[in-house]
Amino acid sequence: MKAVIFDLDGTLIDSAPDIQAAANKMLADVEKAPLGLATITSFIGNGIPKLVERILDHCEIDQSNHTAMLDAMTGHYNKASCDLTIFYPGVETLLHSLKEADIKLGICTNKPHAPACDILRHFGIMRLFDVIIGGDSLSTRKPDAAPLNAVINQLGETNILYVGDSEVDYATAQNANVPFAFFTGGYRKNPDSYFTDCWHFDNFDQLRLKLLPNISE
Repeated sequence: MKAVIFDLDGTLIDSAPDIQAAANKMLADVEKAPLGLATITSFIGNGIPKLVERILDHCEIDQSNHTAMLDAMTGHYNKASCDLTIFYPGVETLLHSLKEADIKLGICTNKPHAPACDILRHFGIMRLFDVIIGGDSLSTRKPDAAPLNAVINQLGETNILYVGDSEVDYATAQNANVPFAFFTGGYRKNPDSYFTDCWHFDNFDQLRLKLLPNISE
Protein backbone atom coordinates (compact mmCIF):
# COMPACT_ATOMS: atom_id res chain seq x y z
CA MET A 1 0.00 0.00 0.00
CA LYS A 2 1.50 3.30 -1.14
CA ALA A 3 -1.33 5.70 -0.23
CA VAL A 4 -4.47 5.80 1.90
CA ILE A 5 -7.29 8.26 1.20
CA PHE A 6 -9.88 9.03 3.86
CA ASP A 7 -13.34 10.46 3.99
CA LEU A 8 -13.64 12.98 6.86
CA ASP A 9 -17.06 13.25 8.52
CA GLY A 10 -18.11 9.98 10.11
CA THR A 11 -14.74 8.43 9.25
CA LEU A 12 -11.88 10.30 10.91
CA ILE A 13 -14.07 12.67 12.94
CA ASP A 14 -17.47 12.63 14.60
CA SER A 15 -18.62 16.06 13.45
CA ALA A 16 -22.38 15.50 13.61
CA PRO A 17 -22.86 17.49 16.87
CA ASP A 18 -21.33 20.64 15.32
CA ILE A 19 -23.34 20.15 12.14
CA GLN A 20 -26.48 19.73 14.24
CA ALA A 21 -25.73 22.91 16.19
CA ALA A 22 -25.29 24.93 12.98
CA ALA A 23 -28.42 23.45 11.43
CA ASN A 24 -30.51 24.28 14.48
CA LYS A 25 -29.21 27.86 14.50
CA MET A 26 -30.27 28.05 10.84
CA LEU A 27 -33.72 26.79 11.78
CA ALA A 28 -33.94 29.19 14.71
CA ASP A 29 -33.29 32.04 12.28
CA VAL A 30 -36.62 31.21 10.61
CA GLU A 31 -38.39 30.34 13.89
CA LYS A 32 -38.45 26.60 13.32
CA ALA A 33 -38.03 23.96 16.02
CA PRO A 34 -34.63 22.26 16.39
CA LEU A 35 -33.95 18.77 15.06
CA GLY A 36 -32.41 15.90 17.01
CA LEU A 37 -28.93 14.54 16.44
CA ALA A 38 -30.13 11.28 14.87
CA THR A 39 -32.22 13.17 12.32
CA ILE A 40 -29.39 15.51 11.34
CA THR A 41 -26.91 12.62 11.17
CA SER A 42 -29.23 10.82 8.74
CA PHE A 43 -28.95 13.82 6.39
CA ILE A 44 -25.11 13.85 6.31
CA GLY A 45 -23.14 12.44 3.39
CA ASN A 46 -23.73 14.40 0.20
CA GLY A 47 -22.46 17.81 1.28
CA ILE A 48 -24.02 20.77 3.08
CA PRO A 49 -26.23 21.89 0.15
CA LYS A 50 -27.91 18.47 0.09
CA LEU A 51 -28.15 18.42 3.89
CA VAL A 52 -29.96 21.76 3.84
CA GLU A 53 -32.26 20.49 1.08
CA ARG A 54 -33.15 17.48 3.23
CA ILE A 55 -33.76 19.67 6.28
CA LEU A 56 -36.10 21.89 4.29
CA ASP A 57 -38.04 18.86 3.07
CA HIS A 58 -38.22 17.42 6.59
CA CYS A 59 -39.43 20.71 8.07
CA GLU A 60 -41.81 21.40 5.15
CA ILE A 61 -40.00 24.61 4.22
CA ASP A 62 -40.26 25.60 0.57
CA GLN A 63 -37.09 24.90 -1.42
CA SER A 64 -37.19 28.47 -2.75
CA ASN A 65 -35.56 29.32 0.59
CA HIS A 66 -32.63 26.98 -0.05
CA THR A 67 -30.03 29.58 -1.09
CA ALA A 68 -30.66 31.87 1.86
CA MET A 69 -30.77 29.03 4.36
CA LEU A 70 -27.65 27.42 2.90
CA ASP A 71 -25.82 30.71 3.35
CA ALA A 72 -27.05 30.88 6.96
CA MET A 73 -26.09 27.27 7.68
CA THR A 74 -22.64 27.75 6.17
CA GLY A 75 -22.09 30.93 8.17
CA HIS A 76 -23.09 29.30 11.45
CA TYR A 77 -20.97 26.23 10.76
CA ASN A 78 -17.86 28.14 9.69
CA LYS A 79 -17.97 30.09 12.97
CA ALA A 80 -18.03 26.93 15.10
CA SER A 81 -16.92 23.87 13.14
CA CYS A 82 -14.72 22.38 15.89
CA ASP A 83 -16.52 23.09 19.18
CA LEU A 84 -18.06 19.62 19.55
CA THR A 85 -16.16 17.61 16.94
CA ILE A 86 -13.86 14.80 18.11
CA PHE A 87 -11.61 12.15 16.57
CA TYR A 88 -12.78 8.58 16.60
CA PRO A 89 -10.55 6.52 18.92
CA GLY A 90 -7.30 5.41 17.34
CA VAL A 91 -7.39 7.85 14.42
CA GLU A 92 -4.39 9.97 15.46
CA THR A 93 -2.24 6.92 16.13
CA LEU A 94 -3.17 5.44 12.76
CA LEU A 95 -2.39 8.61 10.81
CA HIS A 96 0.99 9.14 12.47
CA SER A 97 1.89 5.46 12.01
CA LEU A 98 1.05 5.59 8.31
CA LYS A 99 3.05 8.76 7.85
CA GLU A 100 6.04 7.28 9.65
CA ALA A 101 5.80 4.30 7.27
CA ASP A 102 6.11 6.71 4.29
CA ILE A 103 2.55 6.04 3.15
CA LYS A 104 1.00 9.06 1.46
CA LEU A 105 -2.27 10.37 2.91
CA GLY A 106 -5.19 12.13 1.28
CA ILE A 107 -8.65 13.43 2.14
CA CYS A 108 -11.65 13.11 -0.18
CA THR A 109 -14.71 14.61 1.49
CA ASN A 110 -17.98 16.28 0.55
CA LYS A 111 -17.39 18.83 3.29
CA PRO A 112 -16.38 22.19 1.78
CA HIS A 113 -12.60 22.56 1.52
CA ALA A 114 -12.21 25.52 3.90
CA PRO A 115 -13.98 24.04 6.96
CA ALA A 116 -12.32 20.68 6.28
CA CYS A 117 -8.91 22.37 6.46
CA ASP A 118 -9.96 24.38 9.52
CA ILE A 119 -10.77 21.15 11.36
CA LEU A 120 -7.51 19.48 10.32
CA ARG A 121 -5.56 22.56 11.49
CA HIS A 122 -7.53 22.67 14.74
CA PHE A 123 -6.48 19.11 15.54
CA GLY A 124 -2.90 19.69 14.39
CA ILE A 125 -2.91 17.08 11.61
CA MET A 126 -3.09 19.24 8.48
CA ARG A 127 0.60 18.61 7.78
CA LEU A 128 0.03 14.83 7.61
CA PHE A 129 -2.04 15.05 4.43
CA ASP A 130 -0.51 15.40 0.99
CA VAL A 131 -3.78 16.19 -0.81
CA ILE A 132 -7.18 17.45 0.37
CA ILE A 133 -10.19 17.58 -1.95
CA GLY A 134 -13.43 19.05 -0.58
CA GLY A 135 -16.99 19.07 -1.78
CA ASP A 136 -16.48 22.42 -3.49
CA SER A 137 -13.03 21.70 -4.95
CA LEU A 138 -14.48 20.41 -8.24
CA SER A 139 -17.72 20.86 -10.13
CA THR A 140 -18.93 17.44 -8.92
CA ARG A 141 -19.09 15.72 -5.53
CA LYS A 142 -18.96 12.13 -4.36
CA PRO A 143 -20.30 9.60 -5.30
CA ASP A 144 -18.98 10.85 -8.64
CA ALA A 145 -15.53 9.32 -9.10
CA ALA A 146 -13.92 12.64 -10.07
CA PRO A 147 -13.02 13.89 -6.55
CA LEU A 148 -11.42 10.58 -5.57
CA ASN A 149 -9.60 10.34 -8.89
CA ALA A 150 -8.32 13.89 -8.37
CA VAL A 151 -6.78 12.89 -5.05
CA ILE A 152 -5.25 9.77 -6.59
CA ASN A 153 -3.78 11.72 -9.49
CA GLN A 154 -2.26 14.34 -7.20
CA LEU A 155 -0.79 11.69 -4.91
CA GLY A 156 0.79 10.03 -7.93
CA GLU A 157 0.21 6.49 -6.65
CA THR A 158 -1.81 3.56 -7.96
CA ASN A 159 -1.61 1.13 -5.02
CA ILE A 160 -4.15 2.93 -2.83
CA LEU A 161 -7.05 2.33 -0.44
CA TYR A 162 -10.09 4.52 0.17
CA VAL A 163 -11.51 4.52 3.71
CA GLY A 164 -15.05 5.71 4.44
CA ASP A 165 -18.17 5.17 6.49
CA SER A 166 -21.15 5.66 4.22
CA GLU A 167 -23.04 4.56 1.15
CA VAL A 168 -21.69 7.64 -0.63
CA ASP A 169 -18.08 6.63 0.08
CA TYR A 170 -18.77 3.04 -0.93
CA ALA A 171 -20.31 4.11 -4.25
CA THR A 172 -17.43 6.53 -4.85
CA ALA A 173 -14.87 3.76 -4.46
CA GLN A 174 -16.86 1.52 -6.79
CA ASN A 175 -17.20 4.28 -9.39
CA ALA A 176 -13.44 4.90 -9.25
CA ASN A 177 -12.64 1.15 -9.18
CA VAL A 178 -10.67 1.60 -5.96
CA PRO A 179 -10.41 -0.85 -3.02
CA PHE A 180 -12.58 0.24 -0.08
CA ALA A 181 -12.34 -0.18 3.69
CA PHE A 182 -15.64 0.38 5.50
CA PHE A 183 -15.69 1.92 9.01
CA THR A 184 -18.82 0.54 10.65
CA GLY A 185 -18.97 3.19 13.38
CA GLY A 186 -19.83 6.20 11.23
CA TYR A 187 -22.93 7.63 9.57
CA ARG A 188 -24.06 4.80 7.29
CA LYS A 189 -27.78 4.21 6.83
CA ASN A 190 -27.77 0.58 5.67
CA PRO A 191 -26.71 -2.55 7.59
CA ASP A 192 -23.22 -3.98 7.30
CA SER A 193 -24.46 -6.52 4.75
CA TYR A 194 -25.06 -3.70 2.25
CA PHE A 195 -21.30 -3.12 1.98
CA THR A 196 -19.95 -6.08 0.04
CA ASP A 197 -16.57 -6.70 -1.61
CA CYS A 198 -14.77 -4.51 0.91
CA TRP A 199 -13.04 -4.85 4.26
CA HIS A 200 -15.08 -3.97 7.38
CA PHE A 201 -13.50 -2.63 10.55
CA ASP A 202 -14.96 -1.46 13.86
CA ASN A 203 -12.07 0.61 15.19
CA PHE A 204 -8.94 2.23 13.86
CA ASP A 205 -6.54 -0.05 15.72
CA GLN A 206 -7.89 -2.85 13.50
CA LEU A 207 -7.20 -0.79 10.40
CA ARG A 208 -3.71 0.09 11.61
CA LEU A 209 -2.83 -3.56 12.14
CA LYS A 210 -4.32 -4.47 8.76
CA LEU A 211 -2.27 -1.86 6.91
CA LEU A 212 0.87 -2.16 9.04
CA PRO A 213 0.93 -5.81 10.20
CA ASN A 214 4.53 -5.64 11.38
CA ILE A 215 4.07 -2.62 13.61
CA SER A 216 4.85 -3.09 17.29
CA GLU A 217 2.04 -2.57 19.78
